[in-house]
Amino acid sequence: MSKLTIIEIPDPRLKVKAEPVERVDESVVRLMEDMLETMYAAPGIGLAAPQVGVSRRVIVADIAPEGAPRAPLRMANPEVLWASGEIQVSNEGCLSVPEQYADVERPRRIRVRYLDHRNETREMEAANMLATVILHEMDHLDGVLFVDRISKLKRDIVLRRLFKARRTKQPSAL
Repeated sequence: MSKLTIIEIPDPRLKVKAEPVERVDESVVRLMEDMLETMYAAPGIGLAAPQVGVSRRVIVADIAPEGAPRAPLRMANPEVLWASGEIQVSNEGCLSVPEQYADVERPRRIRVRYLDHRNETREMEAANMLATVILHEMDHLDGVLFVDRISKLKRDIVLRRLFKARRTKQPSAL
């Protein structure tokens, strides 16, 4: 396994719709494992392949509480089969939009179908935080960031804060 580089906005690769995986073979499994290592090191609870510059429909997640055993989820070609009409608001952040957060509305429960790391078709129901994480990462597969799901005013505030933080972290040239 190896740690990958997480790309950040405004990298145009984050806005591209990812390509489906034909089958989960050794290279896709390796990508999933590298993505998990990268996500854990960040640290984060979800990561999509476009965030590491790979335009494939692959996501990983792990919402196990700190100190609990890891519970990694590996998904290729995830698709939502059903979403509840009940909405929840979660304060979301993103490894590609570092240290910025905003409230985002998403369905509280979903049913999703995907290929697992053994190339087997699976279906699962997810609720609350897991549903939010899966939907957030699936958005990345379609070139959508969490800031695209908030009002223009809030998005502008988040992006201004991000770019201001980047400027203050830049070493000055002497």
